Amino acid sequence: MSTPWRIDTALRRDGGGRGLVAVPARLMAFTRRHPIWADTAVAVGLVLIFEAGNLVRLSGWSVLGLALILPLALRRRAPEAVFAVIATVALAQWVVDAHTGADASLLIALYTVAATRDRRRTVYALAVVEVGILLAVGRWTLDGYRFGAFVGLSAMAVTAVVLGANLRTRRHYLAALEDRAHRLERDQEQQAQLAVAAERARIAREMHDIVTHNLSVMVALADAAAMTVRSTPDRSATAMEQVSGTGRQALTEMRRFLGVLREDEPDAARHPQPDLARLGALAEQVRAAGLPTTLTIQGDTREVPQGAQLAVYRLAQEALTNTLKHAEPGANARIRVWSSPERLELSVVDDGRPRAFAGDRAAGGTTATTTTATATATATATATATPGTGSGIAGMRERAAVYGGDVAAGPLPGGGWRVSAVLHLTDPGGS
Repeated sequence: MSTPWRIDTALRRDGGGRGLVAVPARLMAFTRRHPIWADTAVAVGLVLIFEAGNLVRLSGWSVLGLALILPLALRRRAPEAVFAVIATVALAQWVVDAHTGADASLLIALYTVAATRDRRRTVYALAVVEVGILLAVGRWTLDGYRFGAFVGLSAMAVTAVVLGANLRTRRHYLAALEDRAHRLERDQEQQAQLAVAAERARIAREMHDIVTHNLSVMVALADAAAMTVRSTPDRSATAMEQVSGTGRQALTEMRRFLGVLREDEPDAARHPQPDLARLGALAEQVRAAGLPTTLTIQGDTREVPQGAQLAVYRLAQEALTNTLKHAEPGANARIRVWSSPERLELSVVDDGRPRAFAGDRAAGGTTATTTTATATATATATATATPGTGSGIAGMRERAAVYGGDVAAGPLPGGGWRVSAVLHLTDPGGS
């Protein structure tokens, strides 16, 4: 926050500059915006005070007086140069023995150097002034008053330096505060951007898990219905009913998820996100899609945080989706959950061999058709597999990382695939 800004703010708070306080405030604001004009006005005032008589009499000493004062108009633009000019003129004044009150301009120049330059240059300027004081006292002061005059003039010079240094320190302090405020503002903006990016990533993961899983099940059921529509119409009709049910479930999950995102959604609290209790329904869903699945939960899951339960549900959902996509017909899947006060572990294992594009299974991002329990291996033989985005396992690792855990996925020696995840429930950095 700069000084002109604070002055302008004060003027606005004063009702647009009304009242006695507004007069000095306006003058300060003017001097900040137009330093040369302000310093020129000061120089003219000093000329009228110290050199008016010489100008009226057209005295030759008036030239020295003007040379001492007029450079002050540029004191804030070139402090050291102005000080050097005035000091040189003061020395010339001493040489020609022309004493004038305009010497006070040297104190103003010294003050400006102290206010705008570092300590070393200020000390040099003060030393120059002290030498000038010694010379002036030695020539223009009576013997009995020289010490007192030297002390008095030196005190004036030191006072000018102290005032200027105080102003410089205050400016540096205000500049540091302003810089800190800017840095805090930038940090807050960066944190807000990171929070937005994290929220977008979370939404993308949820959308990916909801859409990918349900569409994979629907594709598998639709393929099975297509394969059995002529031979066993009843089974085909059942498969299509399951397709419809899966689609409705996907829409329901999407509505729940969007309801949570909308804080003003009244139904959001009445439709919680999936948890460990929904794993049984998940196993039943993929079982209906042609993947026999068993579920085992060990340990007390009642104290597991809701967020961790949702993460494990989505991890199991993604793992089963990949199995539906990639495993050969006849595969079986096993879901195992271990819960303890410190950690939550998940294991999803299937015993099926991978089909085409097996490399994509490690990435977790293909779209492939599969059969159901009602469709035989003939459906699988005609199914096609296409490579996908490869973001499944990466998204699973991101979910586990929220709870300080990790996900491991890979083939088993005897065939099949295993996905295991560990979530740390007591890690403060994770939850």
